[in-house]
Amino acid sequence: MKQIKKRLKSGETLIGCWLNLGSSITAEIVGLSGFDWVLIDLEHGAGEPKDLLHQLQALEHTRAAAIVRVESHQKERIHRVLDLGAEGVMCPRVYSAEEANTAVRGMHYPPKGIRGVAKMVRATGFGKAFDQYKSGTSESILGIIQIETVEALEELDQIANTSGVDVLFIGPADLTVALGIDGDLNHPLFLEAVDRIVKAAKKASKAVGILIFDPEDFKKYQEMGIQLIACGSDATFVASGARELHGKLSQYKKSS
Repeated sequence: MKQIKKRLKSGETLIGCWLNLGSSITAEIVGLSGFDWVLIDLEHGAGEPKDLLHQLQALEHTRAAAIVRVESHQKERIHRVLDLGAEGVMCPRVYSAEEANTAVRGMHYPPKGIRGVAKMVRATGFGKAFDQYKSGTSESILGIIQIETVEALEELDQIANTSGVDVLFIGPADLTVALGIDGDLNHPLFLEAVDRIVKAAKKASKAVGILIFDPEDFKKYQEMGIQLIACGSDATFVASGARELHGKLSQYKKSS
């Protein structure tokens, strides 16, 4: 494991991005580019659960730690991706501390949690390192709860204080929609929500994460105390690169 949880606890700011094409090739390209972590998106991404194994294998020899966003907080979905070797799990659209607790309990073996025990899985070296893996999960598995609903904002302190929740991750698109300010990241309501999330996390000695859409915003959010910052995705890298090149070629075509 690449110890992303330990690095967060030490106060380091970690740079990441989304992987939503379901491709092991783009996962490897992004991983080799130098990101600290990547988020394999099974909630909105194009990939299927069957594609996850190949993406994890592609990332293995890169410096990027692999976090997986599952579709729900059901324990069956969570322990499946952990058995395949994910270093962290992000659970979207959590509405309450009770749901957050259910999610993080699914990330850990009894007595701390309710994760099912399977020794012959990829995460344990197919049984070779099960005891070592099992004893180290509390210090290595990163539990991320997305704060993107009004209901979650109302239970911020309870969610932040839930054992096993390591990161409160701000989902700006869903959160602004929930606040009635669709996409307005400079609206006072959104900025107030971010401030509340950061304060609740700090009080509970937890980290905060966010997905940003403009790299120029990185410093602003870092100065707010946010440590886990993502920007872009494999899909946006391909799309923007294709559009940029087409634009240049079109200009050359016009001038010829």
